[in-house]
Amino acid sequence: MSVAFVPDWMRGKGEVNQETIQQLLEENDQLIRCIVEHQNKGGANECVQYQHVLHRNLIYLATIADASPSSTSKAME
Repeated sequence: MSVAFVPDWMRGKGEVNQETIQQLLEENDQLIRCIVEHQNKGGANECVQYQHVLHRNLIYLATIADASPSSTSKAME
């Protein structure tokens, strides 16, 4: 199950680290492969659940990126 589906009562208890981010990226890779495979077989309806998980993972990663200090914003100053 995706890290993005952590229950509310557990959120904020774990530390977001490089390992967690790498796991999400690897999961996203697998999700994209599953989506492509189902689409190639003409099963677009089966893709929906994978697309929802992928979307949640991407939003979670974007939230982490927005919350962390960015080296690019410092370089632009």
